Formats: sequence, structure tokens, C-alpha cells
Amino acid sequence: MDLASVTEDAREGNVARLHDETARHHGDAQAIEYHGRTLTHDELRAASSRFAGGLADLGLEPGDIMLQYLPNCPPYLIGALGAFKAGIVVSPVNPQYRKRELTYQLEDTGAEAVLTHEALEPHLEEALEAIDWDPVVISVDSDADGVLAFDDIRGEERFVERADDDVALLPYTSGTTGKPKGVQLTHRNFRAQTFSILSQEQALEDEAVKSLVWLPLYHITGFTHTAWQPLVRGGSVYLRSAANWDGDAAMRLIEEEGITHYVGVTAMYVDMINSDDFGEYDLTSLESAGEGGAKMSVAVQEQFEETAGVEMAEGYGLTETNGATHSQRNSTFGLRHGTIGQPTRMTEAKIVDSSGETVGIGEKGELLVRGPQVMKGYHGMPEATEEAFTEDSWFRTGDIARRDADNYYEIVDRKKHMINSAGYNIYPSELEELLAEHEAVAEGAVVGIPDDRRNEVPKAFVVTAPGVEPGEDITAEAITEYFLDNVASYKHPREVEFIDELPRTTSGKIQKYKLEEEP
Repeated sequence: MDLASVTEDAREGNVARLHDETARHHGDAQAIEYHGRTLTHDELRAASSRFAGGLADLGLEPGDIMLQYLPNCPPYLIGALGAFKAGIVVSPVNPQYRKRELTYQLEDTGAEAVLTHEALEPHLEEALEAIDWDPVVISVDSDADGVLAFDDIRGEERFVERADDDVALLPYTSGTTGKPKGVQLTHRNFRAQTFSILSQEQALEDEAVKSLVWLPLYHITGFTHTAWQPLVRGGSVYLRSAANWDGDAAMRLIEEEGITHYVGVTAMYVDMINSDDFGEYDLTSLESAGEGGAKMSVAVQEQFEETAGVEMAEGYGLTETNGATHSQRNSTFGLRHGTIGQPTRMTEAKIVDSSGETVGIGEKGELLVRGPQVMKGYHGMPEATEEAFTEDSWFRTGDIARRDADNYYEIVDRKKHMINSAGYNIYPSELEELLAEHEAVAEGAVVGIPDDRRNEVPKAFVVTAPGVEPGEDITAEAITEYFLDNVASYKHPREVEFIDELPRTTSGKIQKYKLEEEP
């Protein structure tokens, strides 16, 4: 489906109508493949519409919030699209989250419902015990008491009108300080990102698009770019769980199914080229290959490109922008590796100094963006929202960038202190707060250290409480287990070092750069 095919009714209001338009044009075409199981676009339309009706039968109303705490699977997309149609806000949750993280998101959203999976029910149950209300729990592949089976939540087909400015998705993202923030992405935000694809000239027929979705759907790139956009276009998505990543399996699937579109993080590409069988698989069906997260090494990129016969493209975006603001694809002078390309057509971008003045070509400063894909604000955090925007509505990305004379942008530094590990953003402040709660710890600091496969991983520096002897009363292994018990496994520090005191400035701030320089 291209932009000219979109009716006037679908150009405003509830963004779910866009996929109804897709089903009208491509109803019999495959929409989803999951380990041999398939759904057509018309089957997806019908299932999501009936799920919307089922949510209404449960008493859920437009504007209510439903957490989606489950891995990549067809019910994830049926549930999200159905919630949109019911006017219900979807708040994605990382399926690696455990009690502490789940409880926070439940309490902050006040969620009236949770869509989960049988395998995650024990962790959800722990979080539900910590809150003082009882959300409706809907679960995939479950027959547990007190839990509603996903397949039973079906009513009359339902579609609720929504305003462009109504919130559709509420993903959570952390800053370098403070609590995680709910990002209010509206129906207009989603429409803008969708139209940005539908308005482009495409090399493939719509139904020929086959997108391999191994990035988690709770992540904005996974949901918006690798699933939503290909689906609305009329293509098919091949869903696999991020927890079961396997480089050989990915290459085998690309070859056997003729996958045309794939986006992965650096660690995924490293795993593929490090396979003993890399080069034996035919990857030439790929029309588009992209990388999200940290910059990929030139050696890895060149090796993959040579074998797959496709040039890899980088881009840039944030949860707060519902995905891309910049892309090498469709940039005026083609791909320029090392850059994030030019701003997309709907995006305004500029680079400013500390006083807010625009800097010259080649000079570094903070990247600011403005456009119809930029969030409405942070959920329940008016002060944080105000701080995130300038007086004339530019969004402050917090990333340091520069641009060249052809308006190609380059990110030269990450948000202060954030650790990017295999595409996951890890915020030291969260881990430091957890450290501070340990009875054997006086204080601690967490920094990123280099890692060949994951780009970087957390390392914790720990000052023990008075009277606690490192190595005897408390060990590095015990600290590691403490993290694993309380947060998602990818966040836990891979190294723990006990030190006598943390380096500080005269004003008392921790000098993390000195810790990063530690051998």
C-alpha cells in the first residue's frame, strides 16, 4: 500500500485504521509468520478487532492502560493492534523485567490490564502482590486460576475513534538520572512514521516485503520499524523471540524464506560472521540491512556486506521520537558510513551550544529535533517534559553531534554515562540506587567498560559499609547475584571491584571518567 491508496478517513484519528486499509488491499497476503504458523492481513484485522471487543466486554474503556509483558509472538501484535482499536493505551514491558521493574511500571501507569505469557506469570505474580489493586490479567498459553486465556478474549468487532493527540503507546525509557519515564506516543506520531515509509519510492512490491523481527517488540525500533511499518505497507513479518537469538538460525531463515529486510544490533551481526558456516548461507535476498544501537566496527560491516551483497545503512532515533529522525537511506548523496545520514523529510534538526545558539558546520553540540513524530510528553512528569523541550518546541536529545556541509549528521558522543550493551540502554543510576540498598554497601558507582561482543558492559565499583570486609563478609559473586535477583540479566555488572573510596570533585560529584580509566 502506498500513500495514494490511503483514504481520507485513515489520514486522521485512530492509527489502527491504517492496517484496516492494508487488509482491504492485501487481505489474503501473509502478514505474520511464527515458527511455521501464519496469519493473513485479513485474519490479523479480524483477530485484533475481536480482541478489541473482548477488552470492552471486560470493562476496559478508551484511555485505560494495558501493559504488554510478553516476548515476540503473534499475540503481541494482535494485542497491540486490538488495544489501539479499543482506544486503550499499550505500555510495552521488557520480558526480562522482574518484580522491581514490573512493580514500578504497574504503579506509574496504574494499568487496568496486563497481557502476558504463561512463562512470565511467576514474575508478574510477584509484582502484583506489591500493588494495591487487581488489574485484569490476560495470558497466552495459560490455564492458571485467576488468569484469562488470550484466545478467549474475543467479542464483537470493535473500533473506537481517537483524536490525533490521544496516546497510543506508552513505552518507558530511563534518563541518566531519576526514575524511568513513560513516553507518550500519540496516534499522530505513529501515522507520521508510517506515512514516511508509504510516501517513499520502493524497490519491492508491497507483498514481497519480508521483515525478520528478532529485535524485541517492546523496543521502539522493533515495533515501529521492523514490524508496524512493513505490516501497514502490506508485507509480512517473521517473528522470533529475542531471548532465543541464534545467528545460524537467523541466516538459515533469511536463506530459506527469502527475507528482504533485517535490522539487528552489533552483537547479532558479530555472531553471524563468527559462525563457522558464515559464507555458506545465501543472504542475497536482503534488500535492506540495518543496525541499531552502537556503531558497528568497519571490519564487521564490510564482512557482512561482502557476503550478503547489500550495503548496511545506519540511522538515528529515540523512543521519544517513535523511531527514526535521521537515516542514510534516501539521503541525497547516498550512504555515508560513520554518519546517521540526513534528517528524514518530516524532521527538522539543528545542533546547538550550551547557550542554545546554533553551531557551525563541523562543530559539536547537542542535537535538537522537531517534527510530527516527536512525543507528546512524559507520562505524569510535567517538569521533565518541560525540561525536554525548548520554548519553541525543539526536543533536546541529549546526544552530542556534528554535521557536514551536505547536512549529514554524525553522533560523536552518547548521552552522559549511558551504557549501550548489545543495543540495550543501561542506566547506571538505576544500578547505583540498587547498590545503595544493599546492607553491606556504603556507596557504589557503575560505568561502562569495553566488551568485544556487546560493545560495552557495566562494571560496578563498590565501597563497603563500615565493618564489612571485602572478600570475607561480602564477595563480588554475592554482589553479582544480588543484581541478577533484582534486575534484568543484561543489566547486571560483568565485573565488580571493591575500592576504598570513590574519586570525587571538590563539590562532591563522582568523577566517573577516572573509574573508566581504571585498568
